[in-house]
Amino acid sequence: MKELLIIGGVASGATAAARARRLNNDVNITILEAGADVSFANCGLPYYLGGDIEYRSSLILASPETFDDQYKVKVYTNTQAIEIDRENKIVKAVNTETKEQHTFPYDSLILAQGGKPIIPPLKGVDKKHVFQLWTLKDMDEIDLFLYENNPKKAVVVGGGFIGLEMVEALVKRGMEVTLVEMAPQVLPNLEGEFAGFITKELLDYGVKLKLGTSLQEVEDDKVILSDGTSVETDFVLLSIGVRPTLQLAKDANLELGKTGSLLVNEQLMTNDPAIFAAGDMVEIEDRVLGKHIRVPLAGPANRQGRIAGENALGGSRVYKGTSTSSIVKVFEAVAGSTGMSLKAARDAGFSADAIVIHKVSHTAYYKGAEMVSVMLIWDRATKKILGGQVAGYVGIDKRIDVLATAIAGGLTIEDLGELGLSYAPPFNSPNDPVNMASFTAVNHDTGFSPSILAQDLELFVNAKQPVVIDLRDPITFSKAHVYSSNNISQGSLRENLDRIPEGAPILLISDDGQKSHVVLRMLKGSGFDEVYNLSGGYTSIERHERAIGYKHLSAGLFPITKKKIKDETGLTDDVEVEEEQQIADVGPVIIDVRTPMEFNLGAVPNAINVGLDVLKRWAQELGDHDREIIIYCATGARSSYGVRLLQQVGFTNVSNGGSLHEMIERFPLD
Repeated sequence: MKELLIIGGVASGATAAARARRLNNDVNITILEAGADVSFANCGLPYYLGGDIEYRSSLILASPETFDDQYKVKVYTNTQAIEIDRENKIVKAVNTETKEQHTFPYDSLILAQGGKPIIPPLKGVDKKHVFQLWTLKDMDEIDLFLYENNPKKAVVVGGGFIGLEMVEALVKRGMEVTLVEMAPQVLPNLEGEFAGFITKELLDYGVKLKLGTSLQEVEDDKVILSDGTSVETDFVLLSIGVRPTLQLAKDANLELGKTGSLLVNEQLMTNDPAIFAAGDMVEIEDRVLGKHIRVPLAGPANRQGRIAGENALGGSRVYKGTSTSSIVKVFEAVAGSTGMSLKAARDAGFSADAIVIHKVSHTAYYKGAEMVSVMLIWDRATKKILGGQVAGYVGIDKRIDVLATAIAGGLTIEDLGELGLSYAPPFNSPNDPVNMASFTAVNHDTGFSPSILAQDLELFVNAKQPVVIDLRDPITFSKAHVYSSNNISQGSLRENLDRIPEGAPILLISDDGQKSHVVLRMLKGSGFDEVYNLSGGYTSIERHERAIGYKHLSAGLFPITKKKIKDETGLTDDVEVEEEQQIADVGPVIIDVRTPMEFNLGAVPNAINVGLDVLKRWAQELGDHDREIIIYCATGARSSYGVRLLQQVGFTNVSNGGSLHEMIERFPLD
């Protein structure tokens, strides 16, 4: 009977064993696992520590007994493979508890050893309050330390996926957390403005950030950083990366690739036809780049394990590569990416371009709608989609998955706009954010609506010296804007086109890029040739400034919103008290029919906030049907409807004040 030996369990190794057994009942299958657990949900460890996963046992996916009972697979835990004798097809191993040595024969061998956390060679990293998180044992040690010592302050070193998930977990455990990241931003795989979205969420929850800074030394009650500062702490988590486990493969003279990982072909075979490999330790082909990369992610590892298990038994299935999709949740915020970043695409030789849009996750009139931000990256030569990034609070995963599928299918930006994605008010809008990203990309690519990315703003301003027109309302503009920009409403701009310097480039900024697109087309139709839209509007500018910042350009930041962890009922300790709105005794009654959230961001002096749904009932309580009433909203559309509502119930002196911008011109701020 043939022998299939697998070194390593967890994702790829366990999957390979299960797949091999389903294909062949006659082969002997053995797994050697260096740790105590052969198959566990390592991606769930931070969520258990943060209380999102209640039971530790739910993280154990399969035990040695499970493998034996269900698959007739023999599992040896705490067994470290120490040598591969390729000529005789034997693996030597040692039991790490008893120190006994054993030999295991194989006809086919699968290496699935994964990787190990990088521990920097720094003073103090071996102290008792310094941890890494990679295994169930690591998790148990952290959990016990937190329970027994009740630390108050924590430092997390590393702003990647695990680092950020642990930041949230530690905040939920009641700790004051400082995040240290050597790169200038968290999540270095994301574009600056998308990292800025996560940065804002971290700051909102009180996390202190030390970006562009590295750890130098750990002391008993503090850490020393590269900028010369120190941070008090009684708990340290190191999460600076993972290094593939390759010593066994190196000693066996198996070929390594350019990234330093184990080289395999498209069938996941090493340079030894009897040895296959999968998971974090191998190089794989990037589906877009067409070159080998290392992707230490659970999804690719599981799929590779499935293919390696089949091919080790004589199959010929091809691993077609990956578009490297990833996603992370930090408190309530979510961000992710698929394919290449804009920089990676350009570095790879593509004539790459990108746009950014911000659109609600589903119809705004249905509860729970939140803004979804999408960056779409494509090749200008072929129009094929190269990558995408998505951020927001609702529906982020499905937009990333649509873009990943589009990349796999070789879709172009035009194709993306034609996708018929599911729609009902609780789930989507008739045009999904992905569709809108496609429309915007085509508009930019064809020159119909040229745009500038927030990350390129400073370079563009220095090169073009444009007239910068900010179309947002004066209140929002006053809170944060680009220095030297001109705050002008759409209506005022239309009436003062002759005041724009002849031949000057024009850059338009709105909240999210939508209004500025409309105004761009108006200016183009009026004879202005060189007009550009800031892609993503001021939302994108503010996020880029927060994450990376501009060297010389001055762009304001919106204030931090203090957030607290919700308890199991979904409530915080804060109690909001609604204040009664007072109506002025003289002068017009000014009614703002925007949402309470919009109203709280800024309103016309002495205005009261009344929703359209209760406007009639509120007006009946006012009583005086001849009292002058002025209604306004963000654009003048909702207020026009409000005027009709009041006229229907007998109010005779009601007018539409139009947009907030127009009202501020009539009733200036103090």
